[in-house]
Amino acid sequence: MAETPPPPTAGAESCSEEPARGGDSWRTPPSPGSPLPFLLLSYPSGGGSGKHHPNYLMANERMNLMNMAKLSIKGLIESALNLGRTLDSDYAPLQQFFVVMEHCLKHGLKAKKTFLGQNKSFWGPLELVEKLVPEAAEITASVKDLPGLKTPVGRGRAWLRLALMQKKLSEYMKALINKKELLSEFYEPNALMMEEEGAIIAGLLVGLNVIDANFCMKGEDLDSQVGVIDFSMYLKDGNSSKGTEGDGQITAILDQKNYVEELNRHLSATVNNLQAKVDALEKSNTKLTEELAVANNRIITLQEEMERVKEESSYILESNRKGPKQDRTAEGQALSEARKHLKEETQLRLDVEKELEMQISMRQEMELAMKMLEKDVCEKQDALVSLRQQLDDLRALKHELAFKLQSSDLGVKQKSELNSRLEEKTNQMAATIKQLEQR
Repeated sequence: MAETPPPPTAGAESCSEEPARGGDSWRTPPSPGSPLPFLLLSYPSGGGSGKHHPNYLMANERMNLMNMAKLSIKGLIESALNLGRTLDSDYAPLQQFFVVMEHCLKHGLKAKKTFLGQNKSFWGPLELVEKLVPEAAEITASVKDLPGLKTPVGRGRAWLRLALMQKKLSEYMKALINKKELLSEFYEPNALMMEEEGAIIAGLLVGLNVIDANFCMKGEDLDSQVGVIDFSMYLKDGNSSKGTEGDGQITAILDQKNYVEELNRHLSATVNNLQAKVDALEKSNTKLTEELAVANNRIITLQEEMERVKEESSYILESNRKGPKQDRTAEGQALSEARKHLKEETQLRLDVEKELEMQISMRQEMELAMKMLEKDVCEKQDALVSLRQQLDDLRALKHELAFKLQSSDLGVKQKSELNSRLEEKTNQMAATIKQLEQR
């Protein structure tokens, strides 16, 4: 893992005081005199509470989010109108808009405690929209039917994209913000969605109805995306005329941004490592629990066996103490004979088991041979049937040929008789011709 770079001098105290609060890397305020005055909200530090007071921090975060939403929506509308085509998921200003909206919806969310810690998801409030606006039920059903979404965060991101495609995002957000009693279940009282800044952002979303967007979310991985606001997209306007001092301030802000992004990457890697360790510990714990149960059962069995052996040993010792030496000798001989007999029985049992295994293997071989013989017999029977059929066909052909042969013999006889008659007639005609010639 790369070493975390030291924070820049400008605004370094702010970065060290609130590093990546709540996992949102955009919250580091810039240095004093920054060319982005809209990113800071100044409050008097009366009463000794100062800027570390939670109400001050939450108000500052709400103001920063509202200003970032203004810049994001304005830049998206202007760039989309200049582009003059339908926007897709690869369009950078559109991606930044969704990142800003995600941070707005996450602000002040109440953490839900789970087995692995605390989980914050803005999918819960977005599910309420279908109860307030019936037209949103189609979007919610479509999100739930998407096969690639496995986390509530991914479903929330898909819902935002579908609502923007439907050009109803502003309407849905206004309906949701107007129901503070429903949002109080998910948000803290001083969250953005519970304050005036949320209503302002909902009103700004109306301008997005002039752009057309088309997303294909089946192949997009919305669960594992990391949303980081790119401040460099919003530092292009209003800074070119400030000279060298403005460039230095922009450089300081970009240094802060790079530092916080690097810190966020380190935190993400740490979270992934901790998650892997938790999974490994869960598996190890399950395995150790199973082994402990087996060991406990084994210990109980050994304890019972030990008690039984102790009882037998005590009984043998008592009998040895009370009985004479002859009885001990007789018992020893009987015990040795019993052991010998047990050994012979064990050997005999092993021999019988081996013989049984051989008999089983031979039986299996015989069954296999019988199956092969049956198969061979069936094949030979089929061949015999076909040969008999061929023999019958040959016999029929033989009878037919014999009949044709007899018919041909009869025709030959008739032709030979006719030939002899013709020869006689020819001879008679030759004799007649000679007689006529003589005359």
